[in-house]
Amino acid sequence: MFQINGDKPDFIAKKKAAKSDSDESEPETKPSKTKKKSTANSASMFQTGEEKEKVKDKDKKKDKNSKDKEKNNKKKSSAKSDESEEEVTEVAKNKKGKGKKSKKEERPPSPQIVFDDLDEFVLQAAPQGTTIKCKVTRDKRGMDRGFYPTYYLHLDNEKKVFLLAGRKRKKSATSNYLISIDSTDLSRGGDNFIGKLRSNLMGTKFTVFDNGLNPERSLRDMSNARQELAAIIYETNVLGFKGPRKMTVIIPGMDDDNERVPICPRTENDTLLARYQNRQMDNVIELHNKTPVWNDDSASYVLNFSGRVTQASVKNFQIVHSKDNSYIVMQFGRVADDMFTLDYNYPMCAVQAFAIALSSFDGKLACE
Repeated sequence: MFQINGDKPDFIAKKKAAKSDSDESEPETKPSKTKKKSTANSASMFQTGEEKEKVKDKDKKKDKNSKDKEKNNKKKSSAKSDESEEEVTEVAKNKKGKGKKSKKEERPPSPQIVFDDLDEFVLQAAPQGTTIKCKVTRDKRGMDRGFYPTYYLHLDNEKKVFLLAGRKRKKSATSNYLISIDSTDLSRGGDNFIGKLRSNLMGTKFTVFDNGLNPERSLRDMSNARQELAAIIYETNVLGFKGPRKMTVIIPGMDDDNERVPICPRTENDTLLARYQNRQMDNVIELHNKTPVWNDDSASYVLNFSGRVTQASVKNFQIVHSKDNSYIVMQFGRVADDMFTLDYNYPMCAVQAFAIALSSFDGKLACE
């Protein structure tokens, strides 16, 4: 899913790798098995604390029932499994021979997404089993937009419904992006302000906030205090000697109602970045970018974006959980000079995904 041209530290979209003989076929045939497991276990994978233990107890009961059934059908299943394994290898061989045709195939249509309240939708986790497919466009037109472009997030469907807009603030000591639900109103004090992304001085650590108030100015009960929605950490990699970018994403965990656990830090030690640094991971989830694989034929690092990314870029990435690399929580990649695709799944929301993408655009003194 990470892709770049030519040099070793770059990624290349796996869609272009149809010219090579064997780098795409097998990974594309196996998701049918893992996908069922991923969607079934996605809720428990991102739950925290007691909710996770409840799910485990239910899973144990299911395992007992399944084991009994397996014993009764052991003879039948062994014969069928041999046949199915042969079928998988045959499909892989057929795909290798039809590499040229796969280029002409259209991207699968985006699922129908309907919502009444945009403010609520962009902060809600994606429904389980549904991939929200979006497009990010970068607008550099204007006197200062070469340095401060505006980014827009739309649903990637026929209607191209607008979701979010973001722009880097001027005269800030560190990178600071405002995120709005209005494409024309990107002011901090406006009613359409929905969140922001803030970085450290080196551009290696980012925090995503909602539109709440600073804890120092909020009510005593913290009811109107801002929540931290995500933290992004880029590993330092001066001149790219360590290979492709490595990033870690920290997000709040989900409760048994599939609602985000609120993270409202009162002190610096309660922030997502501090929790990650001190390994206090209660109620938070650690994600990371999927490691690309070096391909000798294309002389580049490759990952499979399933046709959603078509151009090489250092900004291309996928976010996964360490327990299941096949479950893509988010993926982002270039399709044109100023156009990118952004897809996200449960438990991520649009504001989290868009902010993570914005962090990828930002210049990083210690990572380039």
